[in-house]
Amino acid sequence: MATVNSRGGKLFLDFRYMGERCREYTKLDDSPANRKRAKKILERIEAEIVLGTFDYSAYFPKSKRAEVFAERAKAGEQAKKRLGISDDTTEHPTFAEFADIWLAEKKVEWRDSHLMTVISNLNSYVLPEFGDKRVNDITKADILNFRSTLAKEPKRKGSPLKASTINKVMTPLRMIVSEAADRYEFTSPWKGIKSLKVQKVDVEPFTLEDVQKILANVRPDFKSYYTVRFFTGMRTGEVDGLQWKYVDFERRQILIRETVVNDQLTYTKTDGSQREIQMSQPVYDALKEQQQVTGRMQFVFCTRTGTPLSHNNVTKRVWYPLLRYLGMKQQRPYQTRHTAATLWLAAGEAPEWIARQMGHTTTEMLFRVYSRYVPNLTRQDGSAFDRLLVQQGIQTSGLITEKAEEDADEA
Repeated sequence: MATVNSRGGKLFLDFRYMGERCREYTKLDDSPANRKRAKKILERIEAEIVLGTFDYSAYFPKSKRAEVFAERAKAGEQAKKRLGISDDTTEHPTFAEFADIWLAEKKVEWRDSHLMTVISNLNSYVLPEFGDKRVNDITKADILNFRSTLAKEPKRKGSPLKASTINKVMTPLRMIVSEAADRYEFTSPWKGIKSLKVQKVDVEPFTLEDVQKILANVRPDFKSYYTVRFFTGMRTGEVDGLQWKYVDFERRQILIRETVVNDQLTYTKTDGSQREIQMSQPVYDALKEQQQVTGRMQFVFCTRTGTPLSHNNVTKRVWYPLLRYLGMKQQRPYQTRHTAATLWLAAGEAPEWIARQMGHTTTEMLFRVYSRYVPNLTRQDGSAFDRLLVQQGIQTSGLITEKAEEDADEA
Protein backbone atom coordinates (compact mmCIF):
# COMPACT_ATOMS: atom_id res chain seq x y z
CA MET A 1 0.00 0.00 0.00
CA ALA A 2 3.02 2.28 0.11
CA THR A 3 2.94 5.11 -2.43
CA VAL A 4 4.95 8.12 -3.56
CA ASN A 5 2.87 11.30 -3.62
CA SER A 6 3.43 15.01 -4.03
CA ARG A 7 2.40 18.13 -2.16
CA GLY A 8 3.63 21.64 -2.77
CA GLY A 9 5.89 20.34 -5.52
CA LYS A 10 7.80 18.07 -3.11
CA LEU A 11 7.58 14.30 -2.88
CA PHE A 12 6.52 12.44 0.24
CA LEU A 13 6.40 8.74 1.15
CA ASP A 14 3.12 7.24 2.32
CA PHE A 15 3.35 3.83 4.00
CA ARG A 16 2.20 1.81 7.02
CA TYR A 17 4.40 0.73 9.93
CA MET A 18 3.39 -0.87 13.23
CA GLY A 19 -0.26 -0.53 12.28
CA GLU A 20 -0.03 3.21 11.63
CA ARG A 21 -0.08 5.25 8.46
CA CYS A 22 3.14 7.23 8.07
CA ARG A 23 3.81 10.19 5.80
CA GLU A 24 7.38 11.40 5.57
CA TYR A 25 8.26 14.36 3.38
CA THR A 26 11.43 14.63 1.32
CA LYS A 27 13.31 17.54 -0.22
CA LEU A 28 12.96 15.99 -3.67
CA ASP A 29 11.17 18.00 -6.35
CA ASP A 30 8.32 16.20 -8.11
CA SER A 31 9.90 14.90 -11.32
CA PRO A 32 9.92 11.51 -13.08
CA ALA A 33 13.54 10.87 -12.08
CA ASN A 34 12.94 11.74 -8.43
CA ARG A 35 9.75 9.69 -8.33
CA LYS A 36 11.71 6.70 -9.59
CA ARG A 37 14.35 7.30 -6.93
CA ALA A 38 11.74 7.66 -4.17
CA LYS A 39 9.95 4.53 -5.33
CA LYS A 40 13.14 2.47 -4.97
CA ILE A 41 13.63 3.80 -1.44
CA LEU A 42 10.05 2.94 -0.59
CA GLU A 43 10.42 -0.59 -1.97
CA ARG A 44 13.47 -1.08 0.23
CA ILE A 45 11.55 0.19 3.25
CA GLU A 46 8.67 -2.19 2.54
CA ALA A 47 11.06 -5.13 2.23
CA GLU A 48 12.75 -4.29 5.53
CA ILE A 49 9.36 -3.95 7.25
CA VAL A 50 8.41 -7.41 6.02
CA LEU A 51 11.76 -8.85 7.17
CA GLY A 52 11.51 -7.09 10.54
CA THR A 53 14.77 -5.18 10.08
CA PHE A 54 13.33 -1.71 9.42
CA ASP A 55 14.87 1.07 11.54
CA TYR A 56 12.70 4.18 11.28
CA SER A 57 15.38 6.50 12.59
CA ALA A 58 17.88 5.30 9.99
CA TYR A 59 15.64 6.61 7.19
CA PHE A 60 14.01 9.54 8.94
CA PRO A 61 16.32 10.64 11.79
CA LYS A 62 14.62 14.04 12.21
CA SER A 63 11.10 12.66 12.27
CA LYS A 64 9.09 12.86 15.49
CA ARG A 65 7.81 9.38 14.74
CA ALA A 66 11.32 7.91 14.86
CA GLU A 67 11.55 8.37 18.62
CA VAL A 68 7.99 7.13 19.16
CA PHE A 69 8.57 3.94 17.20
CA ALA A 70 11.92 3.36 18.90
CA GLU A 71 10.29 3.60 22.32
CA ARG A 72 7.47 1.34 21.22
CA ALA A 73 9.91 -1.27 19.96
CA LYS A 74 11.87 -1.08 23.21
CA ALA A 75 8.69 -1.45 25.27
CA GLY A 76 7.70 -4.44 23.17
CA GLU A 77 11.01 -6.15 23.80
CA GLN A 78 10.74 -5.53 27.55
CA ALA A 79 7.21 -6.92 27.57
CA LYS A 80 8.39 -10.05 25.79
CA LYS A 81 11.11 -10.58 28.39
CA ARG A 82 8.66 -10.15 31.29
CA LEU A 83 6.26 -12.64 29.73
CA GLY A 84 8.97 -15.02 28.68
CA ILE A 85 8.07 -14.76 25.00
CA SER A 86 10.87 -15.66 22.60
CA ASP A 87 11.38 -13.93 19.25
CA ASP A 88 10.50 -17.05 17.31
CA THR A 89 6.99 -17.24 18.75
CA THR A 90 4.48 -17.51 15.89
CA GLU A 91 1.62 -15.01 16.01
CA HIS A 92 -1.02 -14.18 13.46
CA PRO A 93 -0.29 -10.77 11.92
CA THR A 94 -2.75 -7.92 11.75
CA PHE A 95 -4.63 -7.43 8.51
CA ALA A 96 -2.49 -4.36 7.71
CA GLU A 97 0.74 -6.28 8.30
CA PHE A 98 -0.30 -9.21 6.14
CA ALA A 99 -1.67 -6.86 3.49
CA ASP A 100 1.83 -5.38 3.17
CA ILE A 101 3.30 -8.85 2.65
CA TRP A 102 0.58 -9.84 0.18
CA LEU A 103 0.92 -6.65 -1.82
CA ALA A 104 4.71 -6.96 -2.02
CA GLU A 105 4.22 -10.43 -3.52
CA LYS A 106 1.44 -9.42 -5.88
CA LYS A 107 2.78 -6.16 -7.28
CA VAL A 108 5.11 -7.97 -9.71
CA GLU A 109 2.05 -9.53 -11.38
CA TRP A 110 0.10 -6.33 -11.96
CA ARG A 111 0.21 -3.27 -14.14
CA ASP A 112 0.90 -0.03 -12.29
CA SER A 113 -2.63 1.24 -12.97
CA HIS A 114 -4.21 -1.84 -11.37
CA LEU A 115 -1.79 -1.67 -8.46
CA MET A 116 -2.76 1.94 -7.78
CA THR A 117 -6.47 1.02 -7.87
CA VAL A 118 -5.96 -1.77 -5.34
CA ILE A 119 -3.89 0.51 -3.08
CA SER A 120 -6.52 3.24 -3.29
CA ASN A 121 -9.36 0.87 -2.35
CA LEU A 122 -7.36 -0.62 0.52
CA ASN A 123 -6.36 2.76 1.95
CA SER A 124 -9.78 4.38 1.47
CA TYR A 125 -12.07 1.61 2.65
CA VAL A 126 -10.54 -1.69 3.80
CA LEU A 127 -7.64 -0.73 6.07
CA PRO A 128 -9.60 1.76 8.21
CA GLU A 129 -12.05 -1.07 8.95
CA PHE A 130 -9.78 -4.12 9.29
CA GLY A 131 -6.21 -2.79 9.54
CA ASP A 132 -5.68 -3.40 13.28
CA LYS A 133 -7.53 -6.73 13.44
CA ARG A 134 -5.66 -10.03 13.47
CA VAL A 135 -6.34 -11.86 10.23
CA ASN A 136 -7.76 -14.86 12.08
CA ASP A 137 -10.15 -12.67 14.09
CA ILE A 138 -12.04 -11.36 11.06
CA THR A 139 -15.46 -13.02 10.90
CA LYS A 140 -18.05 -13.51 8.21
CA ALA A 141 -20.31 -11.10 10.09
CA ASP A 142 -17.55 -8.46 10.02
CA ILE A 143 -17.24 -8.81 6.25
CA LEU A 144 -20.98 -8.66 5.56
CA ASN A 145 -21.39 -5.67 7.87
CA PHE A 146 -18.52 -3.89 6.12
CA ARG A 147 -20.10 -4.52 2.73
CA SER A 148 -23.44 -3.15 3.90
CA THR A 149 -21.77 0.05 5.13
CA LEU A 150 -20.14 0.51 1.71
CA ALA A 151 -23.60 0.63 0.16
CA LYS A 152 -24.32 3.58 2.46
CA GLU A 153 -20.91 5.23 2.10
CA PRO A 154 -21.20 8.58 3.97
CA LYS A 155 -18.51 10.23 1.83
CA ARG A 156 -20.76 9.87 -1.19
CA LYS A 157 -23.38 12.56 -0.75
CA GLY A 158 -26.61 11.41 -2.31
CA SER A 159 -24.93 8.78 -4.51
CA PRO A 160 -24.12 5.45 -2.83
CA LEU A 161 -21.39 3.25 -4.24
CA LYS A 162 -22.49 1.12 -7.18
CA ALA A 163 -22.52 -2.67 -6.89
CA SER A 164 -19.62 -2.93 -9.35
CA THR A 165 -17.52 -0.51 -7.25
CA ILE A 166 -18.34 -2.38 -4.03
CA ASN A 167 -17.22 -5.62 -5.67
CA LYS A 168 -13.92 -3.97 -6.64
CA VAL A 169 -13.39 -2.86 -3.03
CA MET A 170 -14.25 -6.31 -1.70
CA THR A 171 -11.97 -8.20 -4.11
CA PRO A 172 -8.61 -7.38 -2.44
CA LEU A 173 -10.19 -8.00 0.97
CA ARG A 174 -11.30 -11.46 -0.18
CA MET A 175 -7.90 -12.25 -1.69
CA ILE A 176 -5.99 -11.16 1.41
CA VAL A 177 -8.24 -12.96 3.91
CA SER A 178 -8.29 -16.15 1.81
CA GLU A 179 -4.52 -16.15 1.37
CA ALA A 180 -3.99 -15.55 5.10
CA ALA A 181 -6.36 -18.43 5.95
CA ASP A 182 -4.46 -20.73 3.63
CA ARG A 183 -1.05 -19.62 4.86
CA TYR A 184 -1.81 -19.63 8.60
CA GLU A 185 -4.17 -22.61 8.44
CA PHE A 186 -7.43 -21.23 9.76
CA THR A 187 -10.90 -21.43 8.24
CA SER A 188 -11.60 -18.61 5.83
CA PRO A 189 -14.63 -16.52 6.83
CA TRP A 190 -15.35 -15.83 3.17
CA LYS A 191 -17.16 -19.10 2.46
CA GLY A 192 -20.66 -18.52 1.14
CA ILE A 193 -20.14 -14.81 0.40
CA LYS A 194 -20.92 -14.04 -3.22
CA SER A 195 -20.26 -10.89 -5.22
CA LEU A 196 -23.13 -8.45 -5.61
CA LYS A 197 -25.10 -8.75 -8.82
CA VAL A 198 -24.24 -5.96 -11.22
CA GLN A 199 -27.06 -4.60 -13.34
CA LYS A 200 -26.44 -4.96 -17.06
CA VAL A 201 -26.00 -1.62 -18.76
CA ASP A 202 -26.94 -1.31 -22.42
CA VAL A 203 -24.47 0.36 -24.73
CA GLU A 204 -25.58 3.67 -26.22
CA PRO A 205 -23.78 4.02 -29.54
CA PHE A 206 -24.20 7.05 -31.75
CA THR A 207 -26.01 6.76 -35.05
CA LEU A 208 -24.16 7.42 -38.27
CA GLU A 209 -26.07 10.70 -38.59
CA ASP A 210 -24.88 11.66 -35.08
CA VAL A 211 -21.30 10.84 -36.04
CA GLN A 212 -21.53 13.00 -39.15
CA LYS A 213 -22.92 15.89 -37.10
CA ILE A 214 -20.18 15.56 -34.48
CA LEU A 215 -17.37 15.44 -37.04
CA ALA A 216 -18.84 18.42 -38.90
CA ASN A 217 -18.88 20.58 -35.77
CA VAL A 218 -15.92 19.43 -33.68
CA ARG A 219 -12.89 21.70 -33.32
CA PRO A 220 -10.73 21.35 -36.46
CA ASP A 221 -7.70 20.29 -34.42
CA PHE A 222 -9.68 17.35 -33.00
CA LYS A 223 -11.53 16.23 -36.14
CA SER A 224 -8.90 13.64 -37.05
CA TYR A 225 -8.81 12.41 -33.45
CA TYR A 226 -12.52 11.70 -33.28
CA THR A 227 -12.63 10.31 -36.82
CA VAL A 228 -10.12 7.69 -35.75
CA ARG A 229 -12.04 6.98 -32.55
CA PHE A 230 -15.41 6.59 -34.27
CA PHE A 231 -14.19 4.41 -37.16
CA THR A 232 -11.61 2.13 -35.46
CA GLY A 233 -13.15 1.20 -32.09
CA MET A 234 -9.87 1.95 -30.31
CA ARG A 235 -9.96 2.30 -26.53
CA THR A 236 -9.12 5.70 -25.07
CA GLY A 237 -5.69 4.63 -23.85
CA GLU A 238 -4.95 3.02 -27.21
CA VAL A 239 -5.73 6.07 -29.32
CA ASP A 240 -4.03 8.45 -26.87
CA GLY A 241 -0.96 6.19 -26.84
CA LEU A 242 -0.85 5.64 -30.61
CA GLN A 243 2.62 6.33 -32.01
CA TRP A 244 3.57 6.96 -35.61
CA LYS A 245 5.78 3.89 -35.66
CA TYR A 246 2.61 1.82 -35.32
CA VAL A 247 0.83 3.45 -38.29
CA ASP A 248 1.40 1.47 -41.49
CA PHE A 249 0.05 3.49 -44.41
CA GLU A 250 1.36 0.98 -46.96
CA ARG A 251 -0.70 -1.89 -45.54
CA ARG A 252 -3.38 0.52 -44.29
CA GLN A 253 -3.11 -0.84 -40.77
CA ILE A 254 -2.94 0.57 -37.25
CA LEU A 255 -0.87 -1.67 -34.98
CA ILE A 256 -2.12 -1.76 -31.39
CA ARG A 257 0.95 -2.52 -29.30
CA GLU A 258 0.96 -0.04 -26.38
CA THR A 259 -1.51 2.05 -24.42
CA VAL A 260 -1.34 5.10 -22.16
CA VAL A 261 -2.43 4.62 -18.54
CA ASN A 262 -1.92 7.37 -15.97
CA ASP A 263 0.27 9.28 -18.45
CA GLN A 264 2.61 6.31 -18.90
CA LEU A 265 3.07 3.99 -21.86
CA THR A 266 2.39 0.40 -20.92
CA TYR A 267 1.37 -2.97 -22.34
CA THR A 268 -2.14 -3.30 -23.73
CA LYS A 269 -5.09 -4.30 -21.56
CA THR A 270 -4.71 -8.01 -22.46
CA ASP A 271 -2.71 -10.14 -24.88
CA GLY A 272 -5.81 -10.25 -27.09
CA SER A 273 -5.74 -6.45 -27.32
CA GLN A 274 -2.56 -6.72 -29.41
CA ARG A 275 -3.99 -6.47 -32.91
CA GLU A 276 -3.94 -4.85 -36.34
CA ILE A 277 -6.85 -2.54 -37.21
CA GLN A 278 -7.72 -2.07 -40.89
CA MET A 279 -7.96 1.58 -41.93
CA SER A 280 -11.20 2.57 -43.63
CA GLN A 281 -10.87 5.47 -46.06
CA PRO A 282 -11.90 8.19 -43.55
CA VAL A 283 -9.34 6.87 -41.05
CA TYR A 284 -6.61 6.78 -43.70
CA ASP A 285 -7.42 10.37 -44.72
CA ALA A 286 -7.59 11.57 -41.12
CA LEU A 287 -4.20 10.10 -40.28
CA LYS A 288 -2.65 11.55 -43.42
CA GLU A 289 -3.92 14.98 -42.40
CA GLN A 290 -2.70 14.47 -38.82
CA GLN A 291 0.72 13.50 -40.13
CA GLN A 292 1.10 17.03 -41.46
CA VAL A 293 0.66 18.32 -37.90
CA THR A 294 2.40 15.82 -35.63
CA GLY A 295 4.33 13.66 -38.07
CA ARG A 296 7.65 14.62 -36.48
CA MET A 297 6.39 13.86 -32.98
CA GLN A 298 6.36 10.48 -31.25
CA PHE A 299 2.61 10.37 -30.69
CA VAL A 300 -0.06 10.73 -33.36
CA PHE A 301 -2.33 12.79 -31.12
CA CYS A 302 -0.46 14.88 -28.59
CA THR A 303 -0.01 18.24 -26.93
CA ARG A 304 2.14 21.01 -28.37
CA THR A 305 5.07 19.71 -26.34
CA GLY A 306 4.65 16.20 -27.74
CA THR A 307 3.21 14.53 -24.64
CA PRO A 308 0.13 12.25 -24.83
CA LEU A 309 -3.27 13.88 -24.50
CA SER A 310 -4.93 13.97 -21.09
CA HIS A 311 -8.21 12.16 -21.71
CA ASN A 312 -9.92 13.88 -18.77
CA ASN A 313 -8.89 17.28 -20.08
CA VAL A 314 -10.03 16.50 -23.63
CA THR A 315 -13.34 15.11 -22.39
CA LYS A 316 -14.14 18.15 -20.26
CA ARG A 317 -12.91 20.83 -22.68
CA VAL A 318 -13.78 19.38 -26.07
CA TRP A 319 -16.12 16.38 -25.95
CA TYR A 320 -18.81 17.38 -23.44
CA PRO A 321 -19.04 21.02 -24.61
CA LEU A 322 -19.52 19.75 -28.18
CA LEU A 323 -22.35 17.40 -27.19
CA ARG A 324 -24.05 20.21 -25.27
CA TYR A 325 -23.71 22.53 -28.26
CA LEU A 326 -25.32 19.90 -30.51
CA GLY A 327 -28.08 19.19 -27.99
CA MET A 328 -27.00 15.58 -27.62
CA LYS A 329 -27.09 13.45 -24.49
CA GLN A 330 -23.86 13.61 -22.47
CA GLN A 331 -22.21 10.26 -23.10
CA ARG A 332 -18.73 9.03 -22.25
CA PRO A 333 -16.17 9.12 -25.07
CA TYR A 334 -15.95 5.31 -24.73
CA GLN A 335 -19.23 5.18 -26.66
CA THR A 336 -17.18 5.90 -29.76
CA ARG A 337 -15.85 2.34 -29.42
CA HIS A 338 -19.38 0.94 -29.20
CA THR A 339 -20.34 3.09 -32.18
CA ALA A 340 -17.61 1.56 -34.36
CA ALA A 341 -18.80 -1.95 -33.48
CA THR A 342 -22.44 -1.19 -34.28
CA LEU A 343 -21.56 0.56 -37.54
CA TRP A 344 -19.53 -2.48 -38.64
CA LEU A 345 -22.46 -4.71 -37.74
CA ALA A 346 -24.89 -2.45 -39.59
CA ALA A 347 -22.63 -2.68 -42.65
CA GLY A 348 -22.87 -6.47 -42.50
CA GLU A 349 -19.25 -7.19 -41.61
CA ALA A 350 -18.42 -10.68 -40.31
CA PRO A 351 -18.53 -10.88 -36.49
CA GLU A 352 -15.15 -12.66 -36.46
CA TRP A 353 -13.57 -9.76 -38.35
CA ILE A 354 -15.22 -7.20 -36.03
CA ALA A 355 -14.04 -9.09 -32.94
CA ARG A 356 -10.46 -8.96 -34.24
CA GLN A 357 -10.73 -5.22 -34.88
CA MET A 358 -12.06 -4.66 -31.34
CA GLY A 359 -9.36 -6.80 -29.71
CA HIS A 360 -11.70 -9.58 -28.55
CA THR A 361 -10.35 -13.12 -28.69
CA THR A 362 -13.81 -14.56 -29.46
CA THR A 363 -17.16 -13.29 -30.75
CA GLU A 364 -18.85 -14.08 -27.43
CA MET A 365 -18.64 -10.52 -26.08
CA LEU A 366 -19.65 -9.12 -29.46
CA PHE A 367 -22.92 -11.05 -29.47
CA ARG A 368 -23.56 -10.47 -25.78
CA VAL A 369 -23.09 -6.70 -25.93
CA TYR A 370 -24.26 -5.90 -29.44
CA SER A 371 -26.70 -8.74 -30.19
CA ARG A 372 -29.56 -6.44 -31.16
CA TYR A 373 -27.35 -4.71 -33.72
CA VAL A 374 -26.54 -7.89 -35.71
CA PRO A 375 -28.54 -7.85 -39.01
CA ASN A 376 -26.74 -10.68 -40.85
CA LEU A 377 -23.53 -12.70 -40.95
CA THR A 378 -22.56 -12.44 -44.61
CA ARG A 379 -19.43 -10.27 -44.90
CA GLN A 380 -15.83 -11.39 -44.54
CA ASP A 381 -13.76 -8.19 -44.55
CA GLY A 382 -13.96 -4.41 -44.18
CA SER A 383 -15.23 -3.57 -47.67
CA ALA A 384 -18.91 -3.41 -46.73
CA PHE A 385 -18.14 -0.74 -44.14
CA ASP A 386 -16.36 1.39 -46.74
CA ARG A 387 -19.38 1.10 -49.03
CA LEU A 388 -21.69 2.25 -46.25
CA LEU A 389 -19.51 5.31 -45.70
CA VAL A 390 -19.48 6.06 -49.43
CA GLN A 391 -23.26 5.96 -49.52
CA GLN A 392 -23.49 8.34 -46.57
CA GLY A 393 -21.04 10.83 -48.05
CA ILE A 394 -18.34 10.31 -45.40
CA GLN A 395 -15.52 10.04 -48.00
CA THR A 396 -13.69 13.35 -48.30
CA SER A 397 -10.41 12.71 -50.09
CA GLY A 398 -11.54 11.24 -53.39
CA LEU A 399 -9.22 8.27 -52.80
CA ILE A 400 -12.04 5.76 -53.24
CA THR A 401 -11.33 2.68 -55.27
CA GLU A 402 -13.29 2.16 -58.49
CA LYS A 403 -14.61 -1.10 -57.06
CA ALA A 404 -15.99 0.65 -53.97
CA GLU A 405 -17.68 3.27 -56.18
CA GLU A 406 -19.22 0.61 -58.38
CA ASP A 407 -20.46 -1.40 -55.43
CA ALA A 408 -21.93 1.75 -53.87
CA ASP A 409 -23.76 2.60 -57.11
CA GLU A 410 -25.15 -0.92 -57.39
CA ALA A 411 -26.31 -0.84 -53.76
